Amino acid sequence: MDTVLDGGFADPVMQSQTVFRAVMNALANPGTAQDLIAVDGFGGGLSPEIVSIVLTLSDHDTLIWLPQGLAGDATVREFIGFHTGATIVPEPAKAVFAFASRAEELPALDQFNLGTQEYPDRSTTIVLAVTALSSGDELIITGPGIRDHGHIGPVGLPQDFVAQWSANRELFPRGIDLLLVADGQVMGLPRSTRISKGH
Repeated sequence: MDTVLDGGFADPVMQSQTVFRAVMNALANPGTAQDLIAVDGFGGGLSPEIVSIVLTLSDHDTLIWLPQGLAGDATVREFIGFHTGATIVPEPAKAVFAFASRAEELPALDQFNLGTQEYPDRSTTIVLAVTALSSGDELIITGPGIRDHGHIGPVGLPQDFVAQWSANRELFPRGIDLLLVADGQVMGLPRSTRISKGH
């Protein structure tokens, strides 16, 4: 099987609509895990969940940032080029979407496009594959879309994530949005969400 040609959605229209709804629901309901259609056909360095989001959110007008290891992988580049036509850029600050398979691959959040006061929606959305969406150290989340407060515990976040996120939140309405993926699911943390460490 040619993973570049065959590694996409079996039913592109229906499956991309399903993934798009999952991503929108994840951002509208921060901290809740939404089921994705994970694409298993691609054997490169991208997780099945990342592949499904790449296929859904990217087209020939999209600027994508990838960590050096993925950006230098010919199979990954060919797959993204063939299925989406998106351009891979080396500068995080130019990216509309950023995809990383581990937290260690991510630069600091403030290295990405944070948007402008006039166009805050032009900021980068980061999609990060984590080990798990639950069972990690407890974090407390508050903000729009969250009744009272919520509890999350992703495994595999950057070590100084809470401090980085606090700085990102202070930029509102500017700032990045974050999608965490694992085990066939996606969890959204929009820039409007406040995150603090649990007890």
